[in-house]
Amino acid sequence: MGKPKKSSRSKAFFINGGAGRVLSSIPALTKYHEGSGDEDFVIICEGGMDFYRGHPELHKRAYESWHKGLFENHLLDKDIISPEPYRVNAYFNQKCSIAQAFDIEINGLDGPRELTDPEILLNKVEMVQGYQTVQEIRAMTKKQKVLIVQPFGRSIQQMGEFLIDSTSRSFELQNITNIIENLRSKYAVIVMSQHKIPFSEDPENPIALPHEPNMRLWAAMINSADHFLGCDSVGQHIAKALGKTATVVIGSTVPINISYPEFSDFDVIDIGKDKRRIYSPIRVSMDDERDRTNDKVMMMEEREEKMVIRSVEKFMGDGEKFTGEYIKQEDCDDCGIDSGKTDTPEPGVG
Repeated sequence: MGKPKKSSRSKAFFINGGAGRVLSSIPALTKYHEGSGDEDFVIICEGGMDFYRGHPELHKRAYESWHKGLFENHLLDKDIISPEPYRVNAYFNQKCSIAQAFDIEINGLDGPRELTDPEILLNKVEMVQGYQTVQEIRAMTKKQKVLIVQPFGRSIQQMGEFLIDSTSRSFELQNITNIIENLRSKYAVIVMSQHKIPFSEDPENPIALPHEPNMRLWAAMINSADHFLGCDSVGQHIAKALGKTATVVIGSTVPINISYPEFSDFDVIDIGKDKRRIYSPIRVSMDDERDRTNDKVMMMEEREEKMVIRSVEKFMGDGEKFTGEYIKQEDCDDCGIDSGKTDTPEPGVG
């Protein structure tokens, strides 16, 4: 007969969701490594392991869910834990961030505590690829300062000619188009999206659309860019981990939960707070009426678009002509690298 007892078994933490959640789990897992005494814990990466790669303590513990022999070799003797930060009381009462909610779940805390930032450790190849891509775009646009824009989160959907986010966490298409059109004459703009945006024809001020699926290469590009503009999605977490400046626009979600409102290098513009926004209990209940109430919170008026533009300009300053040099990477059939594609991706300037 089972008795109440604290388990002495090692833990297997299943981390799911998007790359932003993966990044946000790193501080809590690092704390668990430092303080639990559990030498054999593992991390099962249901949401991908891109951002555990290279971490001095977590990489060796991280496994894709399809890893050969995972169950019999790494799970059979462990307690399975599936942390869900959105179900933490302090989170849905807006008393902690997603990273702190992971910490409460993983480390068994009764409330939030201060955490260090997550780390993204880029290797030399990644850093050079990111730099080369950004430098090529500087040369092609003839602009020195580079802005990376992530307009949409994971919940964006292509519906015919429309791009719709039913959760109202992404920019509305017309708003982000207007904002980028206003900034493209000053800065080289790189759009971080797999979806096409109908920009106007302007050969003097082209916009880069790399359509790059590799999140670590995006991290390397953000690292080499001058500023980041985004919404409630992974790009802002990458910018924070790399110590970059960012302008983040929030609609249906709450800054304390999903962004960094106290960080001086971030300008978090909360346009939802004055638009009858109510908390949407994602992964807790399927309350369609809450998303309906929040349906228009990311629809920006012209004055709000101008707030975003001014924020970017405050961080980036005046535009400058590119005066550097871009040296094209030579093709190499045998560079000693076996990790797949090693050439700089086509930036897709258009």
